[in-house]
Amino acid sequence: MFGSRIGWLISATLTIVSLGSNMQSAKAQDNYNNYTFSVDYKTFVTFDPTFRPDLGIIRATIKGESTKPAPYGLDFFLSDDYGKLEPIENPSINKYTFNSNPSVFGLEGEPAFSDRYYGGANELFGKASDSAEINFAEGFIKGGGTITIFGGTGLFQNATGTITFTEQDQLNLSGTPSQGLAKLNFTLQTPQEVPEPTATTSLIGVGLIGASLVISRRYKKSSLSRIIN
Repeated sequence: MFGSRIGWLISATLTIVSLGSNMQSAKAQDNYNNYTFSVDYKTFVTFDPTFRPDLGIIRATIKGESTKPAPYGLDFFLSDDYGKLEPIENPSINKYTFNSNPSVFGLEGEPAFSDRYYGGANELFGKASDSAEINFAEGFIKGGGTITIFGGTGLFQNATGTITFTEQDQLNLSGTPSQGLAKLNFTLQTPQEVPEPTATTSLIGVGLIGASLVISRRYKKSSLSRIIN
């Protein structure tokens, strides 16, 4: 009888352990919050061609304001980049490769930039890699690329993911910002908080301990009875 009760206890314990392992496995497969959305921004682009003309490198600053309230309050963005002039094939078109990391273009001692998407408690930070062409004959700037997200605040704390975008602006050579429209597609994820052990798990553990004590007492009582008789 005692052997069967011990067997039952072991079986129950293994069952609980198995259930716990399955629950942990399920959590590991679904431990991210995912965000996918798009935003259109009015853009204001400023170039600084005097930055490093000897290397064909310019500075670009782009400010954005959403055309309507953006999801999660990301109504604005600010992007700073370095731009490297590519070999010119058509004299009326300048093509640039942009990046927020100065080392990509061999620049030393220059600050690394980042993109910021903001408007409230939720913010995103990213690194840009993109390209654009300035068409002097037709009077527009056209480009696109990817921003790699490396963090944020609020809902986007510890966020990772990407933003892909396309942009077209009306070229302005008067010294004021060129204005246009950028279409951004956000694909983000943030880690979920690991849940604390539940009361149910604690109660199961207490129950198993109690069952073990009951079996032990009954076994001792049964042994004592045999000795007396």
